[in-house]
This record gives sequence, C-alpha cells and structure tokens, in this order.
Amino acid sequence: MAESGASPLPPSPSAHSPLFRAEQFVWLTARVLEQRLFAYHFLHGGADPVETALDAYRNGDGGYGHALEPDLRGPVSQPLHTAHALRVLDAVGRCGGQRAERVCRYLTSVSTKDGALPVVHPGQRGYPAAPYLPVEDDPGSELLATGPVVGVLHRNEVWHAWLFRATDFCWQAVQSLEKSHPYEIRAAVAFLDSAPDRARAEAAADRLGRLVRQQRLVALDPDRLTEFPVPSGYAPAEHHFPHDYARSPQSLARAWFTDDEMSRSLDFLAAQQQDDGGWPVRRRRWSPAPALEARSLVTIEALHTLRAYGRAIG
Repeated sequence: MAESGASPLPPSPSAHSPLFRAEQFVWLTARVLEQRLFAYHFLHGGADPVETALDAYRNGDGGYGHALEPDLRGPVSQPLHTAHALRVLDAVGRCGGQRAERVCRYLTSVSTKDGALPVVHPGQRGYPAAPYLPVEDDPGSELLATGPVVGVLHRNEVWHAWLFRATDFCWQAVQSLEKSHPYEIRAAVAFLDSAPDRARAEAAADRLGRLVRQQRLVALDPDRLTEFPVPSGYAPAEHHFPHDYARSPQSLARAWFTDDEMSRSLDFLAAQQQDDGGWPVRRRRWSPAPALEARSLVTIEALHTLRAYGRAIG
C-alpha cells in the first residue's frame, strides 16, 4: 500500500489492449533506450532517463554510433545514427542548445562538397552493415540522409551555418525528383513538414503526392497488395501504405490520401500487431540482432501513428 501523501502510480494499460501487449514485448526484447522511450511516451516516464540512455551512443566527435540505427553496426559515428539521435532528442524536447551545436559540428565534418550528407560515411568500412547500405569511398549527398536531419533541426528552430547549404540541397533534391522510391519520399516529407517556407513546402508536397500515386509507390488497398508492385531491391512484402508517409494528420502527406484510404491503412496497421505484442519489420532481414532491435522501434512508431489519428491503443 502506498504511504500517505505519496504520488499515485500512473494507470497501467488495460490488459490485452494493444498498448499492454506492446509493453510486454518492449520489456522482453527492447534495448534500454527503447524501453525508456516507451516509458516516456506511454507510461509517464521522464526525459532524463531517455537522454542518459542515448548518451551511451554518443562519440567524442559529436556524432552517434554503436548501432543506434540497427542496420549499421560498429562504434563509428554515422549520419544515419545521428539522425536517429536527433529524432530521439526531438521526441523528448531536448533538441537544442549545446546538444544541437555538437551535432551540427559533426554534420559539418562529414558533409560532402555540396554541404549535405551521405547515407553511409566511409568510416563504416570494416564493420558490419546491411547489404542495402553499401560503403563507398567517395559517397555523394543524399536526400535520404539529409532531409530528416534538416527537418528536425528546423522544427526545433536550430540555426547553424551547416543548415543553410543543407537546406538548399534539400530544396533542390525535392524539386528535381522525377523517379523515386518510398524511403526517399519519406525523407522528403520529413524535410517538407518542417521547412520554414510553408508555401513552397505545400507546393512541393502536392507535386510529390501526385508522383507517389502515379508511380504506384503506395499500397492503397491492403486487401489487394498484388496490384501494387514492391520497388526493385526491396523485400517481397516491403509495401508502403498511406500511414507510412503521413505519420500524423498534420503531415503534408495526409492530403495525398482520401479518408477511406487512410482508414484502411490504419486498420491494416492496427491488425499487424503480432502475437508477441510487437509489430513486424518489413525491411529485408539480413541478421537476427538488427531485426530484433528494429522491431521495438517500429512498435513504438506504430503506436504513435495510431494514437495520432485517434485510434484507441489502451
């Protein structure tokens, strides 16, 4: 029994609700960082424990490594790890001040000649990596790596010299897209959703939405998946659905889809929760540890999306 005057315990998710089942999965399988993120988002946990867990991945160069992004193993800092770290800091309201300054110094050090980011920096060579993330000696800049980083920094009103050229790169990359693939489109949306020039962002998003539908980069009916091709190089079941592009109703990508299309997509997402309480990873499986670590990430993301659209999770 709690002592008199003690703070009441936060309510637990109702048994057998999606949230309760996901909580069991997270405690059973997740890394400490995802355990603390889950507690922060769904169990009234604090931000300090999340940041403490994230600090274990931070390197002396200001970047992040140590397989923070599960598909890149080893200790070295990488743009994808650092983008992941920024999303965590953004989620707990800690993406600013000296934290952002350290990260921007690292981003400056690994940028290409046009001021933007490669997907994989050559320092990854010698460490395990997913086969779809090849290590090149002289990689070029990619919207896939740069867009989400620029987006989260703008959303947090971070101003740093690195951002000027990186933002220009993102605008040029987004506006020149003619043929793309789902992950690149998602990176473009991450940029556009927080780009300061809202009128320009809305116009660019409108064009991208038409491109996504014309090139059939979205599975609009989960019951007829054979009618929607999976992009070359993706896993056989690696379809992308409306909810993958529009993670919340506030996203510019929400306007790409009708209410019925989004409702079917969310129904499908809710039904994808597996018997162990977690959601599946649709990417190609290349090693057991990355696949397991990624499942807690997509599980938290699924719960976020469902809650953002007002779906009951418990």
